[in-house]
Parts: sequence; structure tokens; C-alpha cells
Amino acid sequence: MAFTDLLDTLGGVGRFQLVSTALLLLPCSLLACHNFLQNFTAAVPPHHCQSPANHSVAAIYGSGAWLKATIPLDPLGLPEPCRRFTRPQWALLSPNASVHGAATEGCKDGWVYNRSVFPSTIVTEWDLVCEARTLRDLAQSVYMAGVLAGAAVFGSIADRLGRKAPLVWSYLQLAVSGAATAYFSSFGTYCFCRFLMGMTFSGIILNSLSLVMEWMPTRGRTVAGILLGFSFTSGQLILAGVAYLIRPWRWLQFAVSVPFLVFFLYSWWLPESSRWLLLHGKTQAALRNLRKVAAMNGRKEEGERLTKEVVSSYIQSEFATGRPSNSVLDLFRTPAIRKVTCCLMVVWFSNSLAYYGLAMDLQKFGLSVYLVQVLFGVIDIPAMLVATTTMIYVGRRATVASFLILAGLMVISNMFVPEDMQSLRTAQAALGKGCLASSFICVYLFTGELYPTEIRQMGMGFASVNARLGGLVAPLLTMLGEFSAVLPPVGFGAPSILAGLAVCFLAETRNMPLVETIEAMERRVKERLSRKDAEEKGEEVSLQQLGVSPLKETI
Repeated sequence: MAFTDLLDTLGGVGRFQLVSTALLLLPCSLLACHNFLQNFTAAVPPHHCQSPANHSVAAIYGSGAWLKATIPLDPLGLPEPCRRFTRPQWALLSPNASVHGAATEGCKDGWVYNRSVFPSTIVTEWDLVCEARTLRDLAQSVYMAGVLAGAAVFGSIADRLGRKAPLVWSYLQLAVSGAATAYFSSFGTYCFCRFLMGMTFSGIILNSLSLVMEWMPTRGRTVAGILLGFSFTSGQLILAGVAYLIRPWRWLQFAVSVPFLVFFLYSWWLPESSRWLLLHGKTQAALRNLRKVAAMNGRKEEGERLTKEVVSSYIQSEFATGRPSNSVLDLFRTPAIRKVTCCLMVVWFSNSLAYYGLAMDLQKFGLSVYLVQVLFGVIDIPAMLVATTTMIYVGRRATVASFLILAGLMVISNMFVPEDMQSLRTAQAALGKGCLASSFICVYLFTGELYPTEIRQMGMGFASVNARLGGLVAPLLTMLGEFSAVLPPVGFGAPSILAGLAVCFLAETRNMPLVETIEAMERRVKERLSRKDAEEKGEEVSLQQLGVSPLKETI
């Protein structure tokens, strides 16, 4: 009997599963706020060079005329953001006048920012414009580097210390580093704190998903996994609302960080995964947690009857040869695990590359950044409803492959839409982002089901590392648009299509119990191949009995 049968005996999808899932997914919604926070805290408002100080002339001609005489205009008729005339061009004050070849210089006296929409951002505070504009992207790259480091660190730690300890620590680290980001006034310190915040993203998302899955019976896993996606979507909508109400970047940073202190306090109530405890020989602690679950689900008597021998009867066949994983090489040591790992490397990298390529620079669409953030969040809802339905009734493999291929085609086709049709380009990008968000959530669940318990966190951590590499590459790929407008859409879309094809090589896990050990997974794969061979031989025998050649029948 599988461990999921024991969970069904203790109430199945009961009150405990509902409460713990809600408490685990609530922080994930605010985690999305931090992921997309720089769309607002690092927004670039309209700006131009500070004109040379000449108060008497400005008083005579007016500030508008003085600006026109000292700041050149760009092709759109707006003040040039990074250049100014070395000498005032008074001829420009005459109607229909123009000057050619006038000498210009950089913004020696700083910049003037339009603060009507964004009163303060890290761009206005540290002048991250013109020659320093790359520092803005550097700050986001540092955050993604933190996510990458967190995936490598927390993925390994969780398999050794359990799911709960890294999760509790991640809540505290995010609360402290987020508040510190809002307090310190140095750009270097800001980047360091953002790195620490990025590390917690992997620690929270991976361990939350594992705790939800490992306490959830088979029939509830799909809905629980999709709820993680809806929580992430709700976080994007929450961010748009909070950012609209709280415009100064420091207060916005503080507002989305403090709640994690509350999550840290209540997370001590959450029980450790009994699957992990049993796998590591901590049977007594596992029994206490199982009895706690049984009591909360209204099955206290069943919980009291549990003993070490009874629990062992449920998991003995799967845990008999199990051992804790100590090396990332376990992800490549055996054929079945190696196949899963190689395919997931492609899937996670490509999905993240396209996702962050679309979602992390909302100002490029030329519309209100708040409106685009809401649109990018709302579009995920119908996409995830479709994903939920197909994952339940069709399967994980077909769902993930379809969304990835569809997203890739939409991203590539977007480059054929004219630049002046910004609304259509935004809508098409939003649909592609919705497909990528749905496939992202589906592949989180799919990955957790593919890997056995003893290496589940290491496997998900390693897969997440590949996703963070994709997130790091995305800004670099966007920069290639300065050389050719074709490169970014092809670079984002083609890998997504390739990842969709790679998913087809993975096994379907719909309605299948979680595997506990590597050996159990290898046995399952061999049994599946044996059944397939037996079925093929049976078909050949049947055809021969009917006097039909298998070759002719195929032709």
C-alpha cells in the first residue's frame, strides 16, 4: 500500500489539508509582488537634462521657453533625455524655427524627472539613466542571481534538514532583507539586500509546493498545484493595487515585505512532511504529525490506533531500499531519473527565459504600467482554468507541451505586428505570458510528481536553477534587440517550442501515487516497459492467429 492510502484513511482532503494549503499559498501570493516589484520601484519616468542655472533669463522668458532653448528634442518631439545644448539656442523660440549642427553635451548638472506618476524610484534616487541605465538592469539581474543561488542552496538543504526549517528561515530572511532594502540609502546595499530577497524566492516556493504535495492525497494534488498558480496570479494583481496606492518606492518595498514577519510567526504551527520524516528514520515525529492531522480531520480514533508497525506497513515496500540523497549526481545516476532531469532542464530554462522576457519590462508596451500589470495578471486566470481542466481530464504531459508550444508561436508571431499597433502587441504578449504562466505552474506540479521523495527537493532545486539561468539570460537577450528586432522574439519563442517537444518524452503522472525512492521509480519504469512489450507481442500473436501479417497490417 502507498503512503497516499494512509492519508486517505486519516481523512483524505480534510480540514488539515485545506488550512495548511491556504497558509502555505498566502505567502506565495505576496512572493509574486517581490518578483515583479522592480516594474514599479525601478520605473523610469520621463526626464531631461537639468538646464544651466540662469535664473534671470528664465524669469524673463519663462521656464518653458528656457527649456526649449537649452534642451534639444528627440524624433518624437519630446525633450532629449540625455543631451543638452552647450549654449542656449534662442532661435528656437521663433515659430517654426530649427537649428542644425548645434553643439550638445551630457547632463553635467543632473536630470529633471517628471514625478507625476512615480514620485520616487531607485532610478530617480540614484540617477540610473543615460550612461548609468545599465545599473537598473543590473539590480534585477542581482535579484535573479539570488533566486538562482537560493534554488541551489535550499533545494539541497530541504532534502537533508526537511521542508519546514528552510521555509521558516526564508520567511524571516525575506522580512528582514526586504525592510532593510527600504531603509538603507546605498545602491550597493540595495543590490545586496535584493540578492538576499531573491534567495528566499526559491526557499519559499519549492518548500511550500513540496509540503502541499506531500500532505495531499493523489486526488487533490492537481487542484492544489493549480491553486499555487492562482495565488501567484493574485499576487500580481495585489502588486498593481498596492503600487498604485503607494507610489514612493521605499514605502512600497516596506509594505510588501512586513507581512512575511506574520508568515514567519504562524509557520511554526505547520508540521514537517511525514514522508520526509519516515524516509529519514524519524518515525516517532512522523507519528505525532499524522495523529495531529487525523485529529484535525475528525479521525482522531484512526490516528490513535496508528503505531510504528502500522505506518511501516503502508510504506515498507517503497522505503525498504530508500536512502537519503547526498549528491546532485543522483539526478543523473540511473536511466529513468537521468531522462527526467535532462528533459526538465530544457523545459524550466526555456519557460523561464520566455516568461521573464515578456513580464519584466512593462514600460516597453507604451501603456500605463499599472494597466499592463493588471492585464498580465488577469490573463492568467482563464489560462489556468483551462490548464486545471486539461491536467485533470487529459494529463500533465499534454497540458504542459501544448501551453509551451502555443506560447512560443505567439511570441514569434508578435514580431510581425506593426510597432504602431501597441494595443494588439500588448494583448498578444499578454496571451503568450498567460500560456507561459500556466505551463510554469503545471511544470512545478509535474516536476514534483516525477521525482521520488528522497530527491524531490534536490530535483526541484536543480530544475529551478535552470529556470533562474533562463531568467538571467532574458535581459541579455532583450539587449540584442538593439542589433536586430528579430532576435528577441525568436530567442524567446523558439526555445519554448523546443521545450514543448521535450515534454513529450516524459512519463504521464495523472492519478499516479508519488514515488518514494529512486529504486521504486526505476521499477515502475521497467514495469511500464514490460507491459508495453507484452501488449505489442499480444497484438502480434492475435494478428498471426487471424492470418494477417503484422507488417502488412502496418502498411
